[in-house]
Amino acid sequence: MTVYGSFPGARPRRLRTTPAMRRMVAETRLHPADLILPAFVREGVSEPVAISAMPGVVQHSLDSLRKAAVEAVSVGVSGIMLFGVPEDAKKDALGTAGTDPDGILQVALRAVREEVGDDLVIMSDLCLDEFTDHGHCGVLDAQGRVDNDATLERYAEMAQVQADAGAHLLGTSGMMDGQVGVARDALDTIGKEDVGILAYAVKYSSAFYGPFREAVGSSLTGDRKTYQQDPANVRESMRELALDLEEGADMVMVKPAGPYLDVLAKVAAEVAVPVAAYQISGEYSMIEAAAEKGWIDRDKAILESLTGIKRAGAHMILTYWATEVARGL
Repeated sequence: MTVYGSFPGARPRRLRTTPAMRRMVAETRLHPADLILPAFVREGVSEPVAISAMPGVVQHSLDSLRKAAVEAVSVGVSGIMLFGVPEDAKKDALGTAGTDPDGILQVALRAVREEVGDDLVIMSDLCLDEFTDHGHCGVLDAQGRVDNDATLERYAEMAQVQADAGAHLLGTSGMMDGQVGVARDALDTIGKEDVGILAYAVKYSSAFYGPFREAVGSSLTGDRKTYQQDPANVRESMRELALDLEEGADMVMVKPAGPYLDVLAKVAAEVAVPVAAYQISGEYSMIEAAAEKGWIDRDKAILESLTGIKRAGAHMILTYWATEVARGL
């Protein structure tokens, strides 16, 4: 005992002495049910296609997607978010493959629903960008700008075909003003009142989407700054959040997750609906790339990043590591 060791009072280090102690007093816990697996399905392939910018992630065939869904169920993952990747020849200015009942996304929704039923919450990306030849999330006007209200008409139809194909939840990622309300009305019109809406209420125009562009075979030139939110702003995002809730959102999303933990915490503190956060492609790829270089411990970095998102207030986390992490948990 030194003269510095005789002070009275608490020693916080006592609660860090062993792994069992640290586990017992942990304030934030990850659970497989917190996790949602984003998955890409590509038209016209019989085997999975590797995505070079996202090591370990693939564009699925229908068969491999079915297997991925079954595996996710087996380890306790709660949901799967599907993104369709059509053949280039089927892309056009209106993204008609996105509303074709036989388009790749609708086919994939039916396949997964047939495979796992209600054992997995099946979510669908309600956005046109994968299906347009210009790569934007909506219909363009004569000046080449995204026409908000013309796009809403397309999203109403898209919501209906996705619901008919078996989606439990629609993710309104297109970021058009009024999209949540239009989707809700479209669903109710065809008797799909039980299909929920996960509003991408806070979706920033981020540099971290880069690898995703390869994953969906994006045709985009330019950027999406006129409809996705400004990374510098928070009040703007809270306004978007309030509008989506007024329009009938059942859940809300913050995207990206890691660079916006402050926004996530603010959203979680202010709403009474479940809050999701999307750990996006760039977040995934940075950790994978640094781990491949030997600069960080991959497994520990993955868990730390997800714990930070949960600690900030996310009830659900979309992450490409969902199945792997759930298996480890």
